[in-house]
Amino acid sequence: MSGVDEYVPCATEMRAYATAFVTRVTARNRLPLDYSVRSLRVVDFLIDGLRKGGADQDRARDTLCGLGAYVGEVLVRRAGAAWVDLDAGQRAVLGQPVGVRMPDGRIWNPLGKVLNRFEAGSPDESLQTFCLTLHGRTRRPAA
Repeated sequence: MSGVDEYVPCATEMRAYATAFVTRVTARNRLPLDYSVRSLRVVDFLIDGLRKGGADQDRARDTLCGLGAYVGEVLVRRAGAAWVDLDAGQRAVLGQPVGVRMPDGRIWNPLGKVLNRFEAGSPDESLQTFCLTLHGRTRRPAA
């Protein structure tokens, strides 16, 4: 996402941003976005639907950003991660202003993973698989 800083809140605002996104998208649709790891299958489905519907990245920017915030918030709630503002070097590598730090100190890029899924359109870029195979997470009960 070029100019992503215009659209992505800082780390301290990401939980509220993700919550507002979920409230907005579930108000019209009965989507099971409950911050569980299994709900990431719905995220995969939504991203695939955007692609099949012909959306380009610019038109889908807000939705992709919201889905990335949601994926990150799942990692925060279920894998022991914490939202962090990325430094200039991390931003250059990851292409995003925020990420999540896992309990073992690793930084992951949920916003970038959502973009990869959208751009590739491949099951190999599954967000659910990403979360299930993520290094550095703590195990918490699934909701």
